[in-house]
Parts: sequence; C-alpha cells; structure tokens
Amino acid sequence: MRKPLFDLDALHSFACGVELGSFARAAERLHRSTSAVSAQLKKLEEQAGAPILQKNGRGLTPTPAGETLLSYARRLLELNDEAVQAVRGAALSGGVRLGLAEDFGEGMLPHVLGRFARACPEVHVEVRVGRSLELQRALQAGQLDLALLWGDGSPWPHQDQLGQIPLHWIAPAGPPPQADGRSLPLVLFDAPCLVRRLACDALDQAGRPWRIAVSGSSLAGLWSAVRAGLGISARSALGLPADLQPLPPASAGLPPLPRLELALSRAQTPLPPQAEQLRRILLDSLEARVVQALDRPGVEANAANDDN
Repeated sequence: MRKPLFDLDALHSFACGVELGSFARAAERLHRSTSAVSAQLKKLEEQAGAPILQKNGRGLTPTPAGETLLSYARRLLELNDEAVQAVRGAALSGGVRLGLAEDFGEGMLPHVLGRFARACPEVHVEVRVGRSLELQRALQAGQLDLALLWGDGSPWPHQDQLGQIPLHWIAPAGPPPQADGRSLPLVLFDAPCLVRRLACDALDQAGRPWRIAVSGSSLAGLWSAVRAGLGISARSALGLPADLQPLPPASAGLPPLPRLELALSRAQTPLPPQAEQLRRILLDSLEARVVQALDRPGVEANAANDDN
C-alpha cells in the first residue's frame, strides 16, 4: 500500500493555526480563505487516518494524534526552510554583522546561527549582544547590518515591525510575593534604560513606593538577583528563563505595564544577499516566539495592539 505524502502547505496551515490559537487567524496570515484551510485540515486527517483536532470551548485544539503530527510538521517545515536557504545561500560569501538585544542572545542565537551556518557556510557572522540603545547607535553608525531590538517609538526607515510585546513583572517561580506596603525592591538595568523608566513610571503613577535593590548591565546577572530573591524585575516573556515567571499584576498588587515595540532593523534596503538570508532566518525563528509572548497563559493582558 502506498504511504501518503503529507502536503507541506497543509502542514503549514495546521501548525500556524495551532500557534495562533485560531485557524481563521491562520487563514488571514497565510492569505488563504478559511474554506481552503478547512479543506487542508480535512485532507491531513484523511492522510493521518485519525482525528487531529478536537473541540475545546469555542475553538479547536490538537488531539494526541494531532500533537504528534504537529511535532513532525514543525520539523518538516524547518527542514524545508533550511533546504531553500541552503540552495539560495550556497554560493554566498563575505560577512554579515548582527546585533541582538540581550533577551535574545542566549535562547535564540545558537538556533539562528546554526541554521544560517548550514544555509551559508562561507559567510562570516559578527555578533554583538547588547542593550537596544547601544545597538541602535551602532546601526546608525553603519557598524551593523541588522539589529533585533526594542524600540522607543523613534522612526527608522528600514525595519520589520514584529509586534508590540507586553512587559511583565518578573519573579522566581512559586507563590507570588505579597504586597506589604514597604518599598518594592527592583532588579533593573542601569540607567538609561527604557524598561527601567517604564517600570518606575508605572509604580509612581500607582503610588507604589519602590527602590532599586540591584542594577547592572548584564541580563544574566539581573536574572541571578531575581532568583536569589533580592527583588523583582520587569521584562517581556521573550527569552525568559524557565525558573522565572511573569506575575499577574492585580493579584501581585502591582500596576500593569505597557507594551514595547519589537523590530528587526536594517542598515539599508535592500540588504546585501548574505544579510538578507540572515534576516529571513531571524524572522522565521521569531514568528512562533512572538506569538507565544503575546498569548502567554496565566498572565493578565496589559494592553492590546498587534502589528529596546
């Protein structure tokens, strides 16, 4: 009996719908009709020989068979992307200079660089991990080709706007700290820092006293201070270590925080071919992470507006 061949377009629709929590939103993002996506899902179920989706309230979630298919779908789609990038990038050489905000240096960089090295083995990559203000200045000075950073609203002509990501109060995993009326100890970057200013402004507007318990220039150092119980921090859920958690503001007695614009900025348009290849890999790697940050469960929404 001939084994079925799963259609990559159908797997893409399936994976996108699960990640977005809505197949209608997936159809919109993929520029397909909802009926076309429904037909793709039906075909996948026929090929799988088992239901892959089940009702969950007003939506659909994967069945156990669907979870298995989803895992393979993500691997197949990533392998397909790597094949496309490898074919296009095989003849590329030269170098590309990449800047990353500290949130992305540890969790995302190895994955992105691995994919890029397989796609463009002859291209040298120079990486700078730092704070968004420093990276913005380096981009303006022509010292970087690409920079993934938090924006403060300042205009920049060449960028991919990736969304407005919620900021959260961050604490160690476990029961949330209880408000006791004393000054709130904070663990934040040294000034000037956009997140620091937004966090302190939110506390001032709420009339909540605070103090800087720990400050520094290393995100890893700040996370260590939070783990040690020296205070709470403020950051997005992107790149958040597994042993730290976002705090629901109301139950923790804290004011809500705003959102920050995340952007992949370019020194110029169009980019050199090798830098364009890296840009595409970055955007692909970021898509699921941004969705997870926007839909992080168990955290009260701070604001709403989809598109440092």
